[in-house]
Amino acid sequence: MRWLASLALPLALIGAAADAREAVDASAPGKVSVTVYRDPERGDGETLERNWPRGFAMISERRTVTLPAGESTIRFEGVAEGMVAVSAIVTGLPGGTIEKNRNADLLSPAALVDGTLGNRVRVTRTNPATGRETTESAIVRTRADGGIVLQTSAGYEAVRCSGVPESLTFDRVPRGLSAQPVFSIDTRDATGGTYDVTLTYLAWGFDWQAHYVAQLGEGGAKGKTFFDLMSWLTILNDNGQSFEDADLLAVAGTLNVESDFEGLADAPAGRGLRLTCYPIGSTAAGTPIWDFGPQKPAPASPPGMADYDSVGAIVVTGARLARKEVMNAPVAVMAAEEQLGDLKLYRIPEPVTVSAKGLKQVAFLDRKRVEGEFVYLTSCDQYGWQADWDELEAYPTTLNLETVNDDEHQLGVALPSGGVTIFEPSSFGPQLIAEQTLRDYAEGQDVEIELAESSMVRATCALASEGDERKLESGKWAGMRVKLTNAGSRAATVRVALGYPTDWEFRTGRVKSRLKDGETVIELEVKPGETRLFDWKIRNADRK
Repeated sequence: MRWLASLALPLALIGAAADAREAVDASAPGKVSVTVYRDPERGDGETLERNWPRGFAMISERRTVTLPAGESTIRFEGVAEGMVAVSAIVTGLPGGTIEKNRNADLLSPAALVDGTLGNRVRVTRTNPATGRETTESAIVRTRADGGIVLQTSAGYEAVRCSGVPESLTFDRVPRGLSAQPVFSIDTRDATGGTYDVTLTYLAWGFDWQAHYVAQLGEGGAKGKTFFDLMSWLTILNDNGQSFEDADLLAVAGTLNVESDFEGLADAPAGRGLRLTCYPIGSTAAGTPIWDFGPQKPAPASPPGMADYDSVGAIVVTGARLARKEVMNAPVAVMAAEEQLGDLKLYRIPEPVTVSAKGLKQVAFLDRKRVEGEFVYLTSCDQYGWQADWDELEAYPTTLNLETVNDDEHQLGVALPSGGVTIFEPSSFGPQLIAEQTLRDYAEGQDVEIELAESSMVRATCALASEGDERKLESGKWAGMRVKLTNAGSRAATVRVALGYPTDWEFRTGRVKSRLKDGETVIELEVKPGETRLFDWKIRNADRK
């Protein structure tokens, strides 16, 4: 028994110390950094979800706090509602962190009533006949889950059950309630003092993507073309908090994320107050009751998510310009590229405001006279081909705009995935000719943008003769032929895919073949108005 008594004393002292902790509010953020990561599950060609972004951000805030001597609780008000509290780190405190907490209740009508339980409020009633108001003091005796009971000088009564308009006035906001999400930590400081601390945490409900605008220019020698390429980063913040004058960064690349940030980011809720006490009908007629059977509750919106069709806004860094002027306008702010391990980091050189429930666009690429070429694609798959040329139809080719992501072609930067819009000049100004998606391209890779199906350049593939079908079946060398027609006004480079070297062996004569994306390909030039035939031989690679 004496052993149990000695154990109870320290526990009591610990509980008393916890109750005695003084609450201290940290200052508003003085310096903020927001690093946005793309949705790791979003594949190439998929756009960000404006109404439910599944990316995240790392937010770092510098604040000032004045601590008393002993233990205290520091409250960081205005953190992101999508905060992943378990990821939070506070540095700069002499005593470190004892405990971390995330408030679960925002300032709301229901939370205001619950926090005033047992305390006085003022109830004001308005006489509907005369408009006269009367106010008296009352004590809140019940919580807000289902109804509010007040104790007045006349006894106990339920709010909104007297039949006259009523309102409650609260003299103060209960301790711990805030209109903005709050993150708090317990700490200790032997002497007390003022400190600069940094709060760093992950937050759910962000995303970003790139979008490119290509303006085609004049052609060059040997089918080359030049174009200007500009790109914008679109940053999405679906949280209800803005980050003023923040250092904004965006990370490109695929990040391996094992944690369920969506599940860990349990946003605090603002609870409404619904009192339905007074009857709808009259004393004579009674209250009408409609029975529609069991009602399925409407699905709740994800926490912190909003309809961007009604509240969203796109903020573009720089002046608003006409489309024709945008092509040649100087960029006010340009993101700088940096290396981050195997990822790419884009840093905005000037502080920007990441607005709540909004989009921010910042330029990160502006290259003039990028060297590229137009290439027409067709495929000659050997399976099922016949040798009856009179029955074969000429099929359209696919037109690509291609370049190499290196300094020689005026690029040489990482190109994150996103949409690409391509304009071509005309006597009526720039005209849209294609909209496509661009996958991630590292420096040095071939960049290929599919523009359209071309009816001006057509191709027909078949076995060269009827006897070649028997040769193919017996494992001997067989002849193949492609017929290319160019009805356009400029020479066309046609890339013909011959097949996979794991299936076939090829003899292409003087035209050199190469491997591209696992297939053997050749490239042929077709002059304007020309029909060109090309023959090559194939043999089954796994012949016996």
